[in-house]
Amino acid sequence: MLLGLVAALVAAAVFGGSSILQAIGSRRVADQSGPDSAERGAEPGAGPEQGSGLNAGTAGRLLHQPAFVAALLLNLLGFVLHLVAVRLLPLFLAQAGIAASLAVTALLAMRIFHDQLSRVEWAAVAAVCVGLALLTGAAGETGQQRATPAMSVALFVAAAVMLLVGLIATRRRGPVAAATLSLLAGLGFASTALASRLLPELTLTSVLTSPVAYALPLCGALAFLLYSLALQRSSVTVATAPMIVLQTAGPAVIGVLLLGDEVRSGWALGALAGFVLTALGAVALVRFEGVRESAG
Repeated sequence: MLLGLVAALVAAAVFGGSSILQAIGSRRVADQSGPDSAERGAEPGAGPEQGSGLNAGTAGRLLHQPAFVAALLLNLLGFVLHLVAVRLLPLFLAQAGIAASLAVTALLAMRIFHDQLSRVEWAAVAAVCVGLALLTGAAGETGQQRATPAMSVALFVAAAVMLLVGLIATRRRGPVAAATLSLLAGLGFASTALASRLLPELTLTSVLTSPVAYALPLCGALAFLLYSLALQRSSVTVATAPMIVLQTAGPAVIGVLLLGDEVRSGWALGALAGFVLTALGAVALVRFEGVRESAG
Protein backbone atom coordinates (compact mmCIF):
# COMPACT_ATOMS: atom_id res chain seq x y z
CA MET A 1 0.00 0.00 0.00
CA LEU A 2 2.89 2.40 0.72
CA LEU A 3 4.03 2.38 -2.91
CA GLY A 4 0.50 3.10 -4.10
CA LEU A 5 0.09 5.97 -1.64
CA VAL A 6 3.41 7.54 -2.68
CA ALA A 7 2.39 7.19 -6.34
CA ALA A 8 -0.97 8.88 -5.65
CA LEU A 9 0.63 11.81 -3.82
CA VAL A 10 3.31 12.36 -6.47
CA ALA A 11 0.62 12.14 -9.16
CA ALA A 12 -1.33 14.84 -7.28
CA ALA A 13 1.75 17.09 -7.37
CA VAL A 14 2.24 16.47 -11.10
CA PHE A 15 -1.43 17.11 -11.92
CA GLY A 16 -1.37 20.23 -9.76
CA GLY A 17 1.43 21.74 -11.83
CA SER A 18 -0.02 20.65 -15.17
CA SER A 19 -3.41 22.25 -14.50
CA ILE A 20 -1.88 25.74 -14.54
CA LEU A 21 -0.19 25.05 -17.88
CA GLN A 22 -3.34 23.52 -19.36
CA ALA A 23 -5.43 26.55 -18.46
CA ILE A 24 -2.86 28.90 -20.01
CA GLY A 25 -2.76 26.94 -23.28
CA SER A 26 -6.55 26.60 -23.49
CA ARG A 27 -7.17 30.29 -22.93
CA ARG A 28 -4.59 31.26 -25.57
CA VAL A 29 -6.47 29.18 -28.14
CA ALA A 30 -9.73 30.84 -27.06
CA ASP A 31 -8.07 34.26 -27.47
CA GLN A 32 -7.50 33.46 -31.14
CA SER A 33 -11.24 33.04 -31.77
CA GLY A 34 -11.90 36.77 -32.02
CA PRO A 35 -10.16 40.16 -31.91
CA ASP A 36 -11.87 41.18 -28.67
CA SER A 37 -11.62 37.82 -26.92
CA ALA A 38 -8.72 38.93 -24.74
CA GLU A 39 -10.97 41.65 -23.27
CA ARG A 40 -13.76 39.17 -22.64
CA GLY A 41 -11.43 36.79 -20.82
CA ALA A 42 -9.31 39.36 -19.03
CA GLU A 43 -10.95 39.10 -15.64
CA PRO A 44 -9.06 36.59 -13.44
CA GLY A 45 -11.00 33.39 -12.94
CA ALA A 46 -13.55 34.21 -15.65
CA GLY A 47 -13.65 32.27 -18.86
CA PRO A 48 -14.11 33.78 -22.30
CA GLU A 49 -17.61 33.87 -23.68
CA GLN A 50 -16.46 32.28 -26.89
CA GLY A 51 -15.03 28.80 -27.04
CA SER A 52 -13.70 26.30 -29.52
CA GLY A 53 -15.59 23.32 -30.81
CA LEU A 54 -14.91 19.63 -30.41
CA ASN A 55 -13.05 19.03 -33.68
CA ALA A 56 -9.65 18.30 -35.16
CA GLY A 57 -8.92 22.00 -35.70
CA THR A 58 -9.29 22.73 -32.00
CA ALA A 59 -7.00 19.84 -31.09
CA GLY A 60 -4.43 21.09 -33.60
CA ARG A 61 -4.46 24.64 -32.22
CA LEU A 62 -4.12 23.33 -28.68
CA LEU A 63 -1.13 21.21 -29.67
CA HIS A 64 0.58 24.30 -31.12
CA GLN A 65 0.59 25.90 -27.66
CA PRO A 66 3.83 25.04 -25.76
CA ALA A 67 2.07 25.41 -22.40
CA PHE A 68 -0.63 22.96 -23.46
CA VAL A 69 1.94 20.45 -24.77
CA ALA A 70 3.84 20.67 -21.48
CA ALA A 71 0.58 20.09 -19.61
CA LEU A 72 -0.12 17.08 -21.79
CA LEU A 73 3.31 15.57 -21.06
CA LEU A 74 2.87 16.14 -17.33
CA ASN A 75 -0.57 14.55 -17.49
CA LEU A 76 0.92 11.48 -19.16
CA LEU A 77 3.45 11.21 -16.33
CA GLY A 78 0.67 11.71 -13.81
CA PHE A 79 -1.36 9.01 -15.53
CA VAL A 80 1.44 6.47 -15.13
CA LEU A 81 1.70 7.29 -11.43
CA HIS A 82 -2.08 7.18 -11.07
CA LEU A 83 -2.13 3.78 -12.79
CA VAL A 84 0.17 2.47 -10.07
CA ALA A 85 -2.06 4.00 -7.39
CA VAL A 86 -5.36 2.57 -8.65
CA ARG A 87 -3.82 -0.90 -8.97
CA LEU A 88 -2.50 -0.90 -5.41
CA LEU A 89 -5.04 1.20 -3.47
CA PRO A 90 -8.82 1.15 -3.00
CA LEU A 91 -10.29 3.56 -5.53
CA PHE A 92 -11.72 5.83 -2.83
CA LEU A 93 -8.18 6.56 -1.65
CA ALA A 94 -6.55 6.69 -5.08
CA GLN A 95 -9.14 9.14 -6.43
CA ALA A 96 -9.03 11.30 -3.32
CA GLY A 97 -5.27 11.57 -3.84
CA ILE A 98 -5.89 12.94 -7.32
CA ALA A 99 -8.47 15.41 -5.98
CA ALA A 100 -5.71 16.69 -3.70
CA SER A 101 -3.98 18.07 -6.79
CA LEU A 102 -6.02 21.25 -6.34
CA ALA A 103 -4.42 21.83 -2.97
CA VAL A 104 -1.04 21.44 -4.66
CA THR A 105 -2.08 23.91 -7.37
CA ALA A 106 -3.17 26.45 -4.75
CA LEU A 107 0.14 26.20 -2.89
CA LEU A 108 2.09 26.48 -6.15
CA ALA A 109 0.09 29.56 -7.11
CA MET A 110 0.92 31.16 -3.78
CA ARG A 111 4.60 30.34 -4.18
CA ILE A 112 5.12 31.12 -7.88
CA PHE A 113 2.53 33.80 -8.63
CA HIS A 114 2.34 35.30 -5.12
CA ASP A 115 -1.38 34.64 -5.06
CA GLN A 116 -3.10 34.98 -1.70
CA LEU A 117 -5.11 32.23 -0.03
CA SER A 118 -8.09 33.31 2.04
CA ARG A 119 -8.81 31.78 5.42
CA VAL A 120 -11.44 29.58 3.81
CA GLU A 121 -8.90 28.32 1.26
CA TRP A 122 -6.29 27.61 3.93
CA ALA A 123 -9.01 25.67 5.74
CA ALA A 124 -9.73 23.81 2.49
CA VAL A 125 -6.06 22.82 2.13
CA ALA A 126 -6.12 21.55 5.71
CA ALA A 127 -9.38 19.67 5.03
CA VAL A 128 -7.81 17.89 2.08
CA CYS A 129 -4.83 16.83 4.19
CA VAL A 130 -7.00 15.61 7.06
CA GLY A 131 -9.33 13.85 4.65
CA LEU A 132 -6.46 11.99 3.00
CA ALA A 133 -5.13 10.96 6.42
CA LEU A 134 -8.55 9.56 7.40
CA LEU A 135 -8.92 7.70 4.10
CA THR A 136 -5.45 6.24 4.45
CA GLY A 137 -6.33 4.94 7.90
CA ALA A 138 -9.65 3.55 6.63
CA ALA A 139 -8.24 1.77 3.57
CA GLY A 140 -8.57 -2.00 3.66
CA GLU A 141 -7.84 -4.61 1.01
CA THR A 142 -7.82 -3.55 -2.61
CA GLY A 143 -10.31 -5.34 -4.84
CA GLN A 144 -8.93 -7.76 -7.42
CA GLN A 145 -11.88 -7.65 -9.83
CA ARG A 146 -10.75 -7.36 -13.45
CA ALA A 147 -12.68 -6.54 -16.60
CA THR A 148 -15.72 -8.55 -17.62
CA PRO A 149 -17.35 -8.20 -21.07
CA ALA A 150 -20.15 -6.12 -19.54
CA MET A 151 -17.68 -3.75 -17.86
CA SER A 152 -15.73 -3.32 -21.09
CA VAL A 153 -18.92 -2.49 -23.01
CA ALA A 154 -19.92 0.01 -20.31
CA LEU A 155 -16.63 1.90 -20.75
CA PHE A 156 -17.13 2.20 -24.52
CA VAL A 157 -20.72 3.34 -23.96
CA ALA A 158 -19.39 6.04 -21.64
CA ALA A 159 -16.96 7.15 -24.37
CA ALA A 160 -19.80 7.30 -26.91
CA VAL A 161 -21.91 9.40 -24.53
CA MET A 162 -19.00 11.79 -23.99
CA LEU A 163 -18.48 12.20 -27.72
CA LEU A 164 -22.14 12.64 -28.72
CA VAL A 165 -23.18 14.91 -25.85
CA GLY A 166 -19.89 16.79 -26.15
CA LEU A 167 -20.56 17.57 -29.81
CA ILE A 168 -23.90 19.07 -28.80
CA ALA A 169 -22.54 20.96 -25.79
CA THR A 170 -19.73 22.59 -27.78
CA ARG A 171 -22.33 24.30 -29.96
CA ARG A 172 -23.30 26.37 -26.93
CA ARG A 173 -21.53 29.02 -24.85
CA GLY A 174 -21.71 30.04 -21.22
CA PRO A 175 -21.92 28.30 -17.84
CA VAL A 176 -24.47 25.63 -18.79
CA ALA A 177 -22.28 24.40 -21.62
CA ALA A 178 -19.19 24.59 -19.39
CA ALA A 179 -20.86 22.59 -16.62
CA THR A 180 -22.02 19.97 -19.13
CA LEU A 181 -18.54 19.63 -20.59
CA SER A 182 -17.11 19.46 -17.07
CA LEU A 183 -19.46 16.60 -16.14
CA LEU A 184 -18.50 14.78 -19.33
CA ALA A 185 -14.82 15.28 -18.52
CA GLY A 186 -15.48 13.93 -15.04
CA LEU A 187 -17.15 10.88 -16.58
CA GLY A 188 -14.10 10.43 -18.80
CA PHE A 189 -11.57 10.67 -15.99
CA ALA A 190 -13.69 8.36 -13.83
CA SER A 191 -13.82 5.86 -16.71
CA THR A 192 -10.05 6.12 -17.09
CA ALA A 193 -9.54 5.27 -13.41
CA LEU A 194 -11.92 2.32 -13.65
CA ALA A 195 -10.27 1.06 -16.85
CA SER A 196 -6.86 1.26 -15.17
CA ARG A 197 -8.12 -0.93 -12.32
CA LEU A 198 -9.87 -3.38 -14.68
CA LEU A 199 -6.81 -4.04 -16.84
CA PRO A 200 -5.58 -7.64 -16.71
CA GLU A 201 -2.02 -8.45 -15.75
CA LEU A 202 0.27 -5.76 -17.10
CA THR A 203 1.96 -7.90 -19.71
CA LEU A 204 2.15 -6.95 -23.38
CA THR A 205 0.02 -9.87 -24.56
CA SER A 206 -2.67 -9.36 -21.91
CA VAL A 207 -2.93 -5.64 -22.51
CA LEU A 208 -3.05 -5.87 -26.31
CA THR A 209 -5.82 -8.45 -26.23
CA SER A 210 -7.97 -6.71 -23.61
CA PRO A 211 -10.74 -4.39 -24.90
CA VAL A 212 -10.52 -2.29 -21.75
CA ALA A 213 -6.94 -1.34 -22.70
CA TYR A 214 -8.34 0.51 -25.72
CA ALA A 215 -11.15 2.15 -23.77
CA LEU A 216 -8.61 3.65 -21.36
CA PRO A 217 -6.76 6.05 -23.74
CA LEU A 218 -10.00 6.83 -25.58
CA CYS A 219 -11.77 7.97 -22.41
CA GLY A 220 -8.69 9.79 -21.15
CA ALA A 221 -8.13 11.75 -24.38
CA LEU A 222 -11.80 12.74 -24.63
CA ALA A 223 -11.85 13.85 -20.99
CA PHE A 224 -8.71 15.96 -21.41
CA LEU A 225 -10.10 17.73 -24.50
CA LEU A 226 -13.59 18.22 -23.03
CA TYR A 227 -12.17 19.78 -19.88
CA SER A 228 -10.01 22.14 -21.94
CA LEU A 229 -13.13 23.25 -23.84
CA ALA A 230 -15.04 23.71 -20.58
CA LEU A 231 -12.29 26.06 -19.33
CA GLN A 232 -12.91 28.29 -22.35
CA ARG A 233 -16.62 28.75 -21.70
CA SER A 234 -17.03 29.91 -18.13
CA SER A 235 -15.33 30.49 -14.81
CA VAL A 236 -12.83 27.95 -13.57
CA THR A 237 -15.22 27.04 -10.74
CA VAL A 238 -18.05 26.13 -13.11
CA ALA A 239 -15.65 24.30 -15.43
CA THR A 240 -13.95 22.30 -12.71
CA ALA A 241 -16.22 21.60 -9.72
CA PRO A 242 -18.56 19.09 -11.46
CA MET A 243 -15.56 17.24 -12.91
CA ILE A 244 -13.83 16.97 -9.52
CA VAL A 245 -16.94 15.61 -7.82
CA LEU A 246 -17.77 13.04 -10.50
CA GLN A 247 -14.23 11.77 -11.10
CA THR A 248 -13.70 11.37 -7.35
CA ALA A 249 -17.06 9.98 -6.21
CA GLY A 250 -17.91 7.76 -9.19
CA PRO A 251 -14.95 5.34 -9.04
CA ALA A 252 -15.01 5.36 -5.22
CA VAL A 253 -18.60 4.11 -5.09
CA ILE A 254 -18.10 1.58 -7.90
CA GLY A 255 -14.89 0.34 -6.27
CA VAL A 256 -16.66 -0.48 -3.01
CA LEU A 257 -19.90 -1.83 -4.50
CA LEU A 258 -18.62 -3.76 -7.51
CA LEU A 259 -14.85 -4.17 -7.48
CA GLY A 260 -14.20 -5.48 -3.99
CA ASP A 261 -12.49 -2.47 -2.36
CA GLU A 262 -12.72 -2.74 1.42
CA VAL A 263 -12.94 -0.32 4.32
CA ARG A 264 -11.27 -1.43 7.54
CA SER A 265 -13.62 -2.71 10.21
CA GLY A 266 -14.90 0.13 12.36
CA TRP A 267 -13.65 2.81 9.96
CA ALA A 268 -16.78 3.33 7.85
CA LEU A 269 -17.61 6.73 9.37
CA GLY A 270 -13.94 7.76 9.23
CA ALA A 271 -13.80 6.85 5.54
CA LEU A 272 -17.00 8.80 4.82
CA ALA A 273 -15.74 11.83 6.76
CA GLY A 274 -12.38 11.67 4.99
CA PHE A 275 -14.00 11.45 1.59
CA VAL A 276 -16.35 14.36 2.28
CA LEU A 277 -13.52 16.53 3.66
CA THR A 278 -11.31 15.82 0.67
CA ALA A 279 -14.06 16.46 -1.88
CA LEU A 280 -15.30 19.66 -0.23
CA GLY A 281 -11.77 20.94 0.21
CA ALA A 282 -10.99 20.28 -3.46
CA VAL A 283 -14.16 22.02 -4.62
CA ALA A 284 -13.33 25.03 -2.43
CA LEU A 285 -9.98 25.32 -4.22
CA VAL A 286 -11.14 24.99 -7.83
CA ARG A 287 -10.39 28.61 -8.70
CA PHE A 288 -6.71 27.69 -8.66
CA GLU A 289 -7.20 25.19 -11.48
CA GLY A 290 -6.84 28.06 -13.95
CA VAL A 291 -4.90 30.48 -11.78
CA ARG A 292 -3.07 33.27 -13.57
CA GLU A 293 -4.07 31.97 -16.98
CA SER A 294 -2.98 35.27 -18.49
CA ALA A 295 0.43 35.22 -16.82
CA GLY A 296 2.06 33.32 -19.65
